[in-house]
Amino acid sequence: MGYSSLQACITDLEKKGHLIRIKEEVDPYLQMAAIHLRVFENEGPAILFENVKGSKFPAVSNLFGTLDRSKFIFRDTLEKIKILVDIKNDPIKAIKNPFKYAGVGLTALSALPMKSGAGAPIKFGKCNISDIPQIVNWPMDGGPFVTMPQVYTEDADQPGIMNANLGMYRIQLAGNDYIQNQEIGLHYQIHRGIGVHQTKANAKGQPLKVSIFVGGPPAHPVAAVMPLPEGLSEMTFAGALGNRRFRYFYDNEGFCISADADFVITGTVMPHENKPEGPFGDHLGYYSLVHPFPLMKVHNVYHRKDAVWSFTVVGRPPQEDTSFGALIHEITGSAIPKEIPGLHAVNAVDAAGVHPLLFAIGSERYTPYLKERKPQEIVTIANHILGKGQLSLAKYLFIAAHEDDPKLNVNDIGGFLKHILQRIDLTRDLHFHTNTTIDTLDYSGEGLNSGSKLAVTAAGDIKRELWTELPDWFNLPRPITGYKMAMPGVLMVEVPKHVNHKDIDNVISILEYSLQDEDLTGLPLMVLCDDAGFAAQTINNFVWVTFTRSNPSHDIYGVGSFTEHKHWGCKGTLIIDARIKPHHAPVLERVPEVEKTVDKLGEKGGSLFGVI
Repeated sequence: MGYSSLQACITDLEKKGHLIRIKEEVDPYLQMAAIHLRVFENEGPAILFENVKGSKFPAVSNLFGTLDRSKFIFRDTLEKIKILVDIKNDPIKAIKNPFKYAGVGLTALSALPMKSGAGAPIKFGKCNISDIPQIVNWPMDGGPFVTMPQVYTEDADQPGIMNANLGMYRIQLAGNDYIQNQEIGLHYQIHRGIGVHQTKANAKGQPLKVSIFVGGPPAHPVAAVMPLPEGLSEMTFAGALGNRRFRYFYDNEGFCISADADFVITGTVMPHENKPEGPFGDHLGYYSLVHPFPLMKVHNVYHRKDAVWSFTVVGRPPQEDTSFGALIHEITGSAIPKEIPGLHAVNAVDAAGVHPLLFAIGSERYTPYLKERKPQEIVTIANHILGKGQLSLAKYLFIAAHEDDPKLNVNDIGGFLKHILQRIDLTRDLHFHTNTTIDTLDYSGEGLNSGSKLAVTAAGDIKRELWTELPDWFNLPRPITGYKMAMPGVLMVEVPKHVNHKDIDNVISILEYSLQDEDLTGLPLMVLCDDAGFAAQTINNFVWVTFTRSNPSHDIYGVGSFTEHKHWGCKGTLIIDARIKPHHAPVLERVPEVEKTVDKLGEKGGSLFGVI
């Protein structure tokens, strides 16, 4: 089967007990997001908001809130899609197993986009931007945003749907300096397909035509976030995953329209015309701040008769986009490792906000004739990873040798880090990249998109037994106010609030003086933080605090540090300063008054009774 619309998916989910309706009037300012967050945290169902204050349109969220629900939605096509992606990455397989892959060609052919303008549901009517549910997720957000968009653009040199890009980039609907109903903000990060299209349009001095699809069959938003192999169109993928060809047409202004979408916003982006966009609560758990981003001038807002506004809430992981990531991994499997020789596995750690922290496992085969194994091939693999697509945005990359433990799992945060810390040589295995690009949403550097990277390589036998608790003799003097073990070999150290980089010199001097004569072999890592109790409470807290609040080139120190032939290392414990700095973005925090309204919905007689 294949859903012909978002409404068809909603109906199916409700019949199978995977969806609840919120019948009470809900406020799109903070309350809808708070409801979503609470339901998601309880691994609850998809949510249909029937009565949105200020809008005639209902809204739905949490469709992909669990991997099980996502697999249910695509239960008839998921295995077929895995094969399609697999063969796209390794065409030789089709030759070796012709019967297994016999239907793949037909699958791809049947998924080709189809022009279908006559009677298209999206032609039902038009509205204004202000008629759409004006959903604001976090109190400091600059305005309402589209958080589940499918942004469609075409290549100016090769126009047409087969060379188009469909991506999920956030859209600010109102606020800041935008003219109501006439202008909206288009935010996309570096290394995105739309950037290539805008560059080409700018070079020709012509506007970039943008169509923003919202809703439609659930395969469409999944296609917008998929890291597809080169040459596989998002629209073709959407057709194959949804078991229904992507239907489209062009309106009389030349904009591509998704015939099955619930809403389509069309508009143009003029060369070099920007306006301030943001702030926006983002998936690192902080606000991305106000910056100039492309200005989109609205032409039309189309909607279908039974239109439902689709949204999600973006915040500190895990969130619904975590489940999106799980679904992507389910589909793509080992696609990326196959593209990099020697790479066995890779994991962008969701708990640390994805791009700040990457785990990888690679082969170490350069010198098998030597008894002692050390990082060689995995250093090469690390460089390959940091030059590969969106993986290049990683800030910290930890890579281990497959030969040391074939059962090592990149998805086991604690186990993987323990493996690294047991084997790392801090005088040799730290490889810095300075003055380079990092994720647009990461404010640990001192400028937009700019910061540094650290590749940590570890191979060979176990070098140390990690402390699981502090020895009786261990003591740190003031200004250190407290410390607590986060995991074996890692100590969170609470120090006064960061003022500037000069104050860290004093802290490091005190630590080095206090520990210079002690054996710290079992403590390879100390992390300076604002709240040691919070940071050490869970492994997720530890990686979130440590790797989202530090910039390797500026915030890494070490006991007995040295620079030799431009290589930095340390003879004792590595120290990461993960305190919040003045230039960092604010942390996302919920509003107690709004949370109380959610509590009320969870009481007997409320729509969330028994769910939260």
